[in-house]
Amino acid sequence: MGIMPPKDALNIALDRGLDLVEVAPNANPPVCRIMDFGKFKYEQSKKEREARKHQRIINVKEVKLRPNIEEHDFNTKMKNAIRFLENGDKVKVTIMFRGREITHPELGKELCDRMANGVKYLAKVEKEAKVEGKNMVMILSPINS
Repeated sequence: MGIMPPKDALNIALDRGLDLVEVAPNANPPVCRIMDFGKFKYEQSKKEREARKHQRIINVKEVKLRPNIEEHDFNTKMKNAIRFLENGDKVKVTIMFRGREITHPELGKELCDRMANGVKYLAKVEKEAKVEGKNMVMILSPINS
């Protein structure tokens, strides 16, 4: 309708039984629109709900290992990690050291490398293996996300 004083625009909106809604307050001059504000809010919330529906929440699942883990147990933990990654979740691989095992962090690093190599077709290493206290932590994230 062009540039006009706010009072005139408000009168036009009231004559039509609609609302005067400020769309872009930072523009010069501010941009307003004559519309049904209730309907506008409803449409916005509908779009928001639809967007939320298609959103995927990524969780961080944890797989805990020990440095002297047996082969079969390691394979079971690897299958769990693969299942988590296929579901689109991140995997936190934690190697727990007890007592003096922490003096051999290379064993934990080796386990982390084996785990990363086992799932390299599904995941990338987001955070390299690093000792934090008595644990070594590595984070894997799915490639497709």
